[in-house]
Amino acid sequence: MEDKKPIKSFRDLDVYNNTYQAMLSGINEVIPKLPDSEKYDLKDQLSRSCKAIPRLIAEGYAKKHQKAGFQKYLDDAMGECNETIVSLEQCRDIYQTNKDLIVKLVDVYDKSGRQLYNLGSAWYKFKRRET
Repeated sequence: MEDKKPIKSFRDLDVYNNTYQAMLSGINEVIPKLPDSEKYDLKDQLSRSCKAIPRLIAEGYAKKHQKAGFQKYLDDAMGECNETIVSLEQCRDIYQTNKDLIVKLVDVYDKSGRQLYNLGSAWYKFKRRET
């Protein structure tokens, strides 16, 4: 059984670290390969959604003492994960951009969405036990 380190910061959350690294790959390896005609559409949308996920996790963590506050940010981050998946699949299917990388990134965001859901559920149960 692996030892779990205590969570003292949002940086200790695997879901934060995974989505941050995936964001860097998307920004540096996928978006630059898209045509200039996508500057105000797919490039902009993908850039905003993948950057939003780790930000929402960090901001939500700051409100972890509020069940509703934390859950709202986790829900928003899940929505951004889904939006990022769709944008990545569009990059792959419309422009055949970095297909192997996109498969990996879609997997990260899909797993991250489930992690966020599980984190919200576990946190809710934990907060109910506290009261």
